[in-house]
Amino acid sequence: MRITVDIPEDVLNDLSKIMAEDKKSPAVSKAVTEFVKRAKAKEFGKMLREGAFDFPMTNDELEKLGN
Repeated sequence: MRITVDIPEDVLNDLSKIMAEDKKSPAVSKAVTEFVKRAKAKEFGKMLREGAFDFPMTNDELEKLGN
């Protein structure tokens, strides 16, 4: 999907370096994708801490399955 976004040139240059991309579009795409992944992981962690999931086994039982 194409969109138009006004990003200051110095910020875009920094972003390109951070994302290791020479072109602007791939740098922005990578950054947005990474942001979304981190936001989803953060929300999942919050749900785990709040007990949103009911696991039938203890951590010790799960570790024994891996051995």
